[in-house]
Amino acid sequence: MVGSGGAAARVDRVADRRDARAVARAGMVAHGVPYALIGVLALGVALGVGGRVTDQEGAFRTVAQNGLGRVLLAAVAAGLLAYALWRFVQAWADREHDGDDAKGTLARLANVARGLVAVAFAVLALRLVIGAGGGGGTEPRTATAGVFGWTGGRALVLVAAAVVLGIGVWQVVKGVRRSFMEGMRVRGTARPLVERLGLVGHVARGAVMGLVALFLAKAAIEFDASEAVGLDGALARLVREPYGRPMLGLVAAGLIAFALYCAAEARYREP
Repeated sequence: MVGSGGAAARVDRVADRRDARAVARAGMVAHGVPYALIGVLALGVALGVGGRVTDQEGAFRTVAQNGLGRVLLAAVAAGLLAYALWRFVQAWADREHDGDDAKGTLARLANVARGLVAVAFAVLALRLVIGAGGGGGTEPRTATAGVFGWTGGRALVLVAAAVVLGIGVWQVVKGVRRSFMEGMRVRGTARPLVERLGLVGHVARGAVMGLVALFLAKAAIEFDASEAVGLDGALARLVREPYGRPMLGLVAAGLIAFALYCAAEARYREP
């Protein structure tokens, strides 16, 4: 059984060490950095003062344009690896006491998925630091066109859209219910501020994922891979809509709020 036995107990004891908790906190801060970068760049577009709509890779590329930026990016990569390690430990040692029933297993698998995503972004950042170019990712429309060529590919793209939409809805529900505050040891006047940052940040993340899911579903329904977009494409299409700049500004502010929430999480959550 996952999380039981001597191995899990040893992992749990290691996670309780002060230095291990410090690493986890650094990881929480790093987790928010890409969202801060994307939000600041998108906010510049919304305000008409420059900036660009981009995704995590584009944000990292912007930072990596000079020597100091690459140093900062290396620190972010180290933090993302720390965040991934923290998520893996949570899943293995059941640090959040999710249990081994179906719901608990799903929650722990979600921690593993978060860790793997963080590892992927860390590798991307490190490749940019050493000048190896991008992480070898594929454009959403290229990937979608490839899936369309498979047997049942159209249905698979619809399933992918449903999964992304489900994650987006979960983020919104998590924000509205303020379930992100569980395990947060914050009191006094700081608590309402952290709650507001978490609420706005999670809803903004969910909204962006909903946009990505919408365009992915549209690509499947119309059998047109060019409709599939990632985070950058979703933000770019948003800004072209009526009142697009104000809406982009709200989403950008929400992503920045999520980054600030991550910093608060590092301060107040017990890893």
